[in-house]
Amino acid sequence: MGCGRLGLSAMGSNYLLLFSGLSILLALSGGDAPITYIEVCGVVGQPVTLPCTYSGTLTTMCWGRGTCPLLGCLEAMVWTNGSHVTFQKDYRYTLNGSLSARDVSLTIENAVKADSGLYCCRIQRGGRLKDQKHIISLEIKREHKGMTTQPPVDVCMSEDTAQTWTELKNTWNNGTKKDIAKVATQLLQEAELSIWNQNFVSPGKYENPVLDIVYETKTCDETSKKTILEAGNNTMVIDCAHAFTETTRDQSAVALITYRALGDILNETYFSDRKGLQEVKLNSLVVSGTIGSKEKIALSKPVLLTFKHTQPVGERTKQFCVYWEGSKEGGSWSREGCSRIGSNESHTTCQCFHLSSFAVLMALMPKADPALTLITYVGLSLSLLCLFLAALTFLLCRPIQNTSTSLHLQLSLCLFLAHLLFLVGIDKTESEVLCSIIAGVLHYLYLAAFTWMFLEGLYLFLTVSNLKVANYSSADRFKKKFMYPFGYGIPAVIVAVSAGVGHKNYGTNTHCWLKLDKGFIWSFLGPVAIIILINLVFYFLILWILKSKLSSLNKEVSSIQDTRVMTFKAIAQLFILGCSWGLGFFMVEAVGKTAGLVIAYIFTIINVLQGVLLFTVYCVLSRQVRREYKKWFTAKWKGVEVESTEMSRSTTHTKMETPEKPSEFIQKKDTKDTVSTQPEPPADLAAVSWLKTKE
Repeated sequence: MGCGRLGLSAMGSNYLLLFSGLSILLALSGGDAPITYIEVCGVVGQPVTLPCTYSGTLTTMCWGRGTCPLLGCLEAMVWTNGSHVTFQKDYRYTLNGSLSARDVSLTIENAVKADSGLYCCRIQRGGRLKDQKHIISLEIKREHKGMTTQPPVDVCMSEDTAQTWTELKNTWNNGTKKDIAKVATQLLQEAELSIWNQNFVSPGKYENPVLDIVYETKTCDETSKKTILEAGNNTMVIDCAHAFTETTRDQSAVALITYRALGDILNETYFSDRKGLQEVKLNSLVVSGTIGSKEKIALSKPVLLTFKHTQPVGERTKQFCVYWEGSKEGGSWSREGCSRIGSNESHTTCQCFHLSSFAVLMALMPKADPALTLITYVGLSLSLLCLFLAALTFLLCRPIQNTSTSLHLQLSLCLFLAHLLFLVGIDKTESEVLCSIIAGVLHYLYLAAFTWMFLEGLYLFLTVSNLKVANYSSADRFKKKFMYPFGYGIPAVIVAVSAGVGHKNYGTNTHCWLKLDKGFIWSFLGPVAIIILINLVFYFLILWILKSKLSSLNKEVSSIQDTRVMTFKAIAQLFILGCSWGLGFFMVEAVGKTAGLVIAYIFTIINVLQGVLLFTVYCVLSRQVRREYKKWFTAKWKGVEVESTEMSRSTTHTKMETPEKPSEFIQKKDTKDTVSTQPEPPADLAAVSWLKTKE
C-alpha cells in the first residue's frame, strides 16, 4: 500500500527543516547531482515499498535512513552492486524489484509506526557529483477498519486531495457554477497525480471511501502492449508505446479512476453544446485516465473507454462522449477529440485521442417529422434521377454542346454529388471526424453549384455585351482559361479558410452540416447571397441590353432570340437555387414555431426538387433538346423495326427453300429482281448522316 507525490511542497511539515538543511549542504559543497523527492505512506502491519529506479550504469547503491549525505548512506540498510545484494541490515528490508531492470525499490515488511521518516536511495556512478539521489518521506498509518474489504481501502490518499474534496462539497452547496468548476478541476488534477504515484508502491485495484472512488493502477511503458484497466465497471484500453512518447519519465504507470459521487456535481449543466438536443443527462460515472502528467497528453493512437450506463436508454436517445476541459476560469464538458464508436442498452464505448476525465452524456433527439422525411427522400431520389439524365444529355448530345451546356453540365454534376451525399450522409453523426468531413464536402459542393451558376450569369452577360452567341474559339478560351479554375477553385479556397478558422463548427449534434451558432453558417450563406445579388444585376443588365437591341433589329434574328430564351432560363434557375437558400436565411434567424414549420416545408420541397426543375427548364422545355430526343428515339425505334423486318424476311426465306429445281430457278429470279430495287437506308445510318451534316 502507498501513495506518492513529486515536489518538495508535498512533503510533511515535520521534514521541511531537514530538506532545507540538505539543500544548503548541497549548495555549499557545489553538488549538482539530481535529487527527487517522493512522499509515500503505508499501513501498520502491511508491507510498504519505497520506489527507486535508475538509468544507465552504477558502481554501487545503498538505502539509508535520513537525508542523503555527501558520501554513502546514513544508517545503511541495504547495499547492492547492481547484480546482487551485498549487504542487508535486517530481514525486513528487501529489494523485491528486478535488479537487471534497474529497479532497486526497497520493501519494508510488517511496517510499524517507527518506520515513519526520511529514507535515502543513492545511486553511485563513480564520481561525487554524478550520484543520483532519491529522498522518500514515509508515513505509516494505523490500519483502517475496512482493510479486509475487496478491493482494499486506500488510506494513503494525499491530505491535500481530501481537503479539496471537502472544499468542493462546500462550494457545491454555496458557491457559483464557475467556482464549482474551478475546484473540481483542481480535485481531478490532485487525485490523478496522487493515485498515479501509488503504482510505485503497489499497483492494483483500490478504493478510497473519503473521495468515494475506485481505481486501478498498472505498470505501463514503451515496451508494453495494450494495457487494460478496470474500475467500477468501466474499462480503459491504452497502447503504452504511444502514450509515453511525449513523456521523459523513467518510471511509467497508468491509472484508471472512477468517481462514484462526482457526477452529481459535474453534471449535464456543464455541457453547453446542446443545439438541437433535448433533456441532456449524464449517463455514466466520471472516470479519469492518467499517466502522471498534469498536462493533457495527446495520443497518436486513441484510448478506448467503455462506460456502464447509469440510466436506461430509449429509442430516441443518443449517447455522446465528452471530456472535462479544465481552464483557469473553471471548466466544462467538451466533445473535442472524443467520439462514440458503439453503444448498447448497458454500455457505451468511446475513443479519445488524449487523456483526461471523461463521461457519457445522453440526450433525447428531436422527433423527426414523418412528412418532411418522406418529402426529402422521395424528392431527392427524383432529383438525382433528373440530374443524372440532364448530365447525360449535356455530355452525350453533341449537336447541343457549347459553352452554355458545359456550364449546365458542371452545375448538374455538383448538385448531383451534393444531393447524393446529403441523402446518404447527412445524419452520420456517430463519428465526429466523419461527420465533420461530410459537412465540409457538402459545404464545398453547394458552394461550387452556386459558383457555376455565377459563371452562367457572367457568360450570358458577356454574350449579350458582344451581341452574339459566343463562337467556338471564344468558348474554348472561356472554358480553358477561366471556367474550371474559378468554378472549382473559389469554393475550395472558401472552405479551406473556413475550416482553418473554425473546423470545430463542421458537424452538429443532429446533422452533418455547418453549425448555426457563432455566425459560422455565414461562410456559406454569405457567398451565396453575394452570388445571387451579382447574378440579379447581370440579368437586369442583360434584359436592358436586349430590349434596346430588339427595338432596332429584326425580331427574327436567331442569336438575339436564343440569348433572350437563355436569359429567362437562367433567371428561372436563379429563382430555383436562390429562393431555397433565401428561405434558409429565415431558418437560421429566430422565427415563430408555426412560421418556422411552414418555411421548413417550403425550403425542403424547393430544395429537393432542384434537379427536377433544372431538368425541366434546360431539357424538357428546350426545343432543340426535345428535337434531339425525338430523333434519338425515332432512330432507335426504326432500328428495332428494321431488325424485326429482317428477322421476318429471313424466316420466310428459310421456309420457301426446297430441293426441287424449278423452285430454285424461281427463287433466283426473285432475288435478281430484289437486288435491282434501291433499298431504304436504315434508321441508324440516317441518324449518323444527319449528325455529320450538322457538324
